[in-house]
Amino acid sequence: MKRIVKISLLAVVVLGLATSCFKDNDDNLILASEISDFVWKGMNAAYLYKEEIPDLANDRFATNDEYGDYLNSFSSPEELFESVVYQRSTIDRFSWITDDYIALEQLFSGVTKSNGMEYGLVYVPNGNNAIFGYVRYVLPNTSAQSQGVQRGDIFYAVNGESLYYNSPTDNNLGLLNANNYTINLATYNNNGTPETSDDSVTPGSGSISLTKADYTENPILTHSILQVEGNNVGYLMYNGFTGTNTFDSALNSVFGEFQAAGITDLILDLRYNPGGSVRTATWLASMITGQFTGSTFVKEQWNSEIQAQIIADDPNLLLNPFVNQMIKTNSSGAVTFQQNINHVNLSRVYVLTTKASASASELIINGLDPYINVIQVGKTTTGKYQASVTLYDSPNFGRQNANPNHTYAIQPLVFKSLNANDVTDYFNGLSPDIEIAENYGNLGVLGNPSEPLLAAAIGHIEGTGRLNYTSDGLEEVKDSNDFIPFAKEMYSDKPLPFIKKN
Repeated sequence: MKRIVKISLLAVVVLGLATSCFKDNDDNLILASEISDFVWKGMNAAYLYKEEIPDLANDRFATNDEYGDYLNSFSSPEELFESVVYQRSTIDRFSWITDDYIALEQLFSGVTKSNGMEYGLVYVPNGNNAIFGYVRYVLPNTSAQSQGVQRGDIFYAVNGESLYYNSPTDNNLGLLNANNYTINLATYNNNGTPETSDDSVTPGSGSISLTKADYTENPILTHSILQVEGNNVGYLMYNGFTGTNTFDSALNSVFGEFQAAGITDLILDLRYNPGGSVRTATWLASMITGQFTGSTFVKEQWNSEIQAQIIADDPNLLLNPFVNQMIKTNSSGAVTFQQNINHVNLSRVYVLTTKASASASELIINGLDPYINVIQVGKTTTGKYQASVTLYDSPNFGRQNANPNHTYAIQPLVFKSLNANDVTDYFNGLSPDIEIAENYGNLGVLGNPSEPLLAAAIGHIEGTGRLNYTSDGLEEVKDSNDFIPFAKEMYSDKPLPFIKKN
């Protein structure tokens, strides 16, 4: 049975009320209020924090004229959108609006503009807000690979301009947004001590020029089967919950290898994974286990109107259970993708994390925690427990029949996730059991047993590691995913038949 939440909205003809025109991403001359009308109705219909925003109340406007005046009080759809986001700096850091949903859809399928250099940006110790970058990994068949960029490379400047970050509005990190730029290399010196306060970054004379191009990143960077204490231990570095058929199948194939090898433990490396599809996260959790099919992996909590309607219709629709098959359907219910899941039936999993681990990565940790022993190694995660959906300007906010006059879409937070024990709201992130920071002077080779985070997990399996090992590390400011809109989203890609725009 399909869910329909009917949102009572004014039947407003806004075109005659508009006073401003502009071009959208496809250079269509359109009226601002046509898009603003869509933005308000979408946020009114689905926004998780609707009850906290008086301007989104169903009875906010008494007349059509009042509604039209409200829409025209904003200079752009973006300004309207930001005005109805709840506590942008603290609670809702992740709702977005875009004027190009084609680019958004490409991002969700793994396509971005990239030069292949994935990096983090960190404050220089005692550096008066100076920033250095370190290369986390390099993507194959990219400009960075061809130019010889390697994991562990350090850079202090872009195009000869030293990087700094005083505040979100006073910094020059946008230099890394350009399609073409040159990084100026440096060396990192830890001075032979575990403390970071006396570390230094010394500019060098080398530089590397890089060029971005459209690129489809395989989220499976590397995987292997390690020998630990005579047992097979699976290792998987997974860098994005990219929910395409191709990448979901590839992930399942990796677990087919793990299943055939009879792994006794899994080390899941999510240290640089910014998140992605809730569905893919549910499938990954099902691959790791297998003994909990049908049990709840994660619950959804929507705004009160939608939540009440779903509960009245079918409360099971709020649950994302462990499954034994990957199945995708279209809006008509027809199956478009189906594959049996390869399970490894583990009772313990090690998850490597950093501050860059976000959304769906955190969902794996929180969702598995009630069922198996989840041992988190590394640093505290981002702290994103809310999921978003893409809303288009169409009668039911779906992609089909979207308004051809523009390419705007909104990506609001629509539900927060809870595990089977109702744990949610981990705003400050998920803390590790074994705390260890990456050493910028010795990052190690990803997948090599001597790489520090992986070695800490292996040491725990062997019983030689210290559970209370800690390392403070340095403060990371941003990373390459912060320069890609929506890259840190946790999104639901299920059909949305339950919202109707009137």
